[in-house]
Amino acid sequence: MNAPVRVLVCDDQALIRTGFATIIDAQPDLEVVGECGDGRAAVDLAGRLSPDIVVMDVRMPVLGGIEATRLLAGAGVANPVKVLVVTTFNLDEYVYEALRAGASGFLLKDAPPAQLLQGIRTVASGAALLAPEVTRQLVGRYAARIRPAPAASEDTVLTPRELEVLRLIADGRSNSEIAATLVISQETVKTYVSRILTKLDLRDRVQAVVYAYRRGLVT
Repeated sequence: MNAPVRVLVCDDQALIRTGFATIIDAQPDLEVVGECGDGRAAVDLAGRLSPDIVVMDVRMPVLGGIEATRLLAGAGVANPVKVLVVTTFNLDEYVYEALRAGASGFLLKDAPPAQLLQGIRTVASGAALLAPEVTRQLVGRYAARIRPAPAASEDTVLTPRELEVLRLIADGRSNSEIAATLVISQETVKTYVSRILTKLDLRDRVQAVVYAYRRGLVT
């Protein structure tokens, strides 16, 4: 049997934190190794407990979830930890920054338990959790606030078709939707996505979305 996925739960609301931990610990393939109520404690505990994934709130005292995510999973971190951000969305205007900080995905706090569990398993497996319809709402909502960076030399390493796929990823399209739009197979789409991530040294589709908006490839 595979070892359970080790989960650290970080939320400043004790009721939510306990609820998450109870739901997660009830699963045979998941194990809560720690709980905490602020980002600083999350960083410290992650260093001591080596969780596979941190379920991270955004707004917390002492150290917020965005900065904690950057310290756990941001660029240059020697041993990054996968972070799944949970947010109220309508009240939280910082989710985009959390994704830029290195989060592998996010869920709404009022998501059903099954969605939370599936989200943890998805991120733990190495995939990004960014639902296409939510991508459009989230990134599109804050696109006007994202200041495009100057074109970088690495942009030119992408072929025209790869740029086309990248733009569709940034638009929140799933592999099946990209395949239908470009009239190619889903396997071919997966190949393009893999090449894009490799060429641009990106970890997952979340980073690809952020990259595309930062470079002004989509508006």
